Amino acid sequence: MSSTSRPEGPKKKANVKVPSSSGDGSNRRLLLIIGAAGIVVVFAGIGYALFGGGSSSGSTSSTSSNAIKLLEASGCTVQTVKALKGDHTVVTPEGTSNKWNTSPPTSGPHYSQQAIWGAYTEPLLAAQVVHNLEHGGIFIQYGKDVPQATIDELKGFYDSHQNGTLLAPFPSLGSKIAIGVWTTSSSSAAEDGTVHLAKCTTFDEKAYAAFFDSYQFKGPERFPKNSLLPGS
Repeated sequence: MSSTSRPEGPKKKANVKVPSSSGDGSNRRLLLIIGAAGIVVVFAGIGYALFGGGSSSGSTSSTSSNAIKLLEASGCTVQTVKALKGDHTVVTPEGTSNKWNTSPPTSGPHYSQQAIWGAYTEPLLAAQVVHNLEHGGIFIQYGKDVPQATIDELKGFYDSHQNGTLLAPFPSLGSKIAIGVWTTSSSSAAEDGTVHLAKCTTFDEKAYAAFFDSYQFKGPERFPKNSLLPGS
């Protein structure tokens, strides 16, 4: 027989006395007070369920608004427009669409195969890039007159935001940098899309990071962040 003590069996629950309904009425008043308090708690819970989610949504909206303000404060202009419906009506990688409503394009018709995620020294095909944005990605594209020192800063930023990011030249931007993203309000609201396109003349790490934090990985066809790897 082992000297180790046996675990104790389940203990009996302590008796809970319910106030008697008889007496001078003090017990009845106590029950009424407890009942009223319970009703308050229930209604408070219902109120939180109905309206508590609003604070979360407001916080998200505030964060997004702050990202826009940071970009504008750093000298960027930000275009926000309703996203176009996505489809594969661009039938060649080099093709374009007369429906595109931003330059560089950020939503709408695109080629059926996306660009490989990564940093490039040659321009990408716009019809493929739009497909990347549909999956929740962001592009950073820069014009032919952007200084090499700034391009090096962009490459450093890309290195810390590689998943779901494309970095490439877009010569016609001239001296500007474009950051574009296609978002939807939720993963089940693919038709309810918005695009944000910032055009900047300088690199501001804080503003760029805020933009990424607010909008990346929120496309109409959302893929897990860890699946949008460089080289894939």
